[in-house]
Amino acid sequence: MNVDWTIADEALRSIIVTGSERNEPVIVSGFAEGLRCIGIGTDAAVFTYDRTPGYAFKIYSDLALALGKKDMEKQVYERLEGIPYFPVYYGCGERYLVMSHESGVTLLDCLLQGIPVPERVILDVEEARALVRGRGLNPRDIHLKNVILQSGRGKVLDVSEYALEGDDNRWEHLVWAYRFVYPGIEGIKIPAWVLDAIKNGYARLDQANLSLDDFAQRVSQLFSKFLK
Repeated sequence: MNVDWTIADEALRSIIVTGSERNEPVIVSGFAEGLRCIGIGTDAAVFTYDRTPGYAFKIYSDLALALGKKDMEKQVYERLEGIPYFPVYYGCGERYLVMSHESGVTLLDCLLQGIPVPERVILDVEEARALVRGRGLNPRDIHLKNVILQSGRGKVLDVSEYALEGDDNRWEHLVWAYRFVYPGIEGIKIPAWVLDAIKNGYARLDQANLSLDDFAQRVSQLFSKFLK
């Protein structure tokens, strides 16, 4: 890109990102002309800056910085260099990482807006996961908010947990739902309250001692009530 991303540094210093020990979304305060918040997570918030089009800036909370999460994610991006299914990493500041700004709608937004999700997106994420494993990393924490639909293809946005061990099965469960549940709702706008109910139920899946099939049956019943 022709624009020097470092000119955004002064504006970024005006932003304060406050984290929570309860793993809740960060709180953003401060203001700078031309700086726009486009995403909020539990460790950081993501911004664009009008004077540096094409770049995205992920600013971490002090809590996340103290835990080394910025440096960990930086190392992951460096190891993923050249894989086209992820944002391009350009550099970092004291509290932030700099990546390419990827346009598109998340899979969550696709459900909310009734935008069909082509199978190519699922296959792209599967290939991305295989390539990540080939770099000695662990592709996890891939969910509806971390995958975007971009010109009919899939792109993964958040790699912050790829250096951690264990499989949270989130993507595997999403693929299962895409195969067995999604065909019945494709192209239909799903209200946020329905998705929140499913999310809360999924979070309690282990505590409820339900199998994935039992949970799917409950989800299908919920959709059937909504679709009537």
